[in-house]
Amino acid sequence: MKSKVTLREMVGTKIIYAALIACYYWMWARRDWHDYYTTIQNVVFVFTIVFFAMQASRIHRYSKEEKDEMAIRNLHRTDAVSLRIMMAVTIVIAFACGVTFINGTMAGYALVGMIFALTILRFIIFCVMDRKGV
Repeated sequence: MKSKVTLREMVGTKIIYAALIACYYWMWARRDWHDYYTTIQNVVFVFTIVFFAMQASRIHRYSKEEKDEMAIRNLHRTDAVSLRIMMAVTIVIAFACGVTFINGTMAGYALVGMIFALTILRFIIFCVMDRKGV
């Protein structure tokens, strides 16, 4: 592939990282066992290896290309907004744990879900900001 690697692509692939984190948390936190779980675990493991190998070559290629300064500044703004959202949601989850609305396993699922949702939201905000040239 000779296509140019964009910052939008690099931010978008973080969604796959978050999905992998959610899959691995599910594998660690579940309390039951079915025969097909082994197949799911093997598929996720092989996908992770292949994805990391492909991503390493894309990151290496991106590091050699010319950087878009406006996109980098938009990414920093997007990260600032995402940090504020993450802090607010984390406080809500911690409060819910403190007053025992949710247990530890459910708090873990809430945190992993927050990471996944925040990654998607970060990508959307970045795309909107980058497209409008803010």
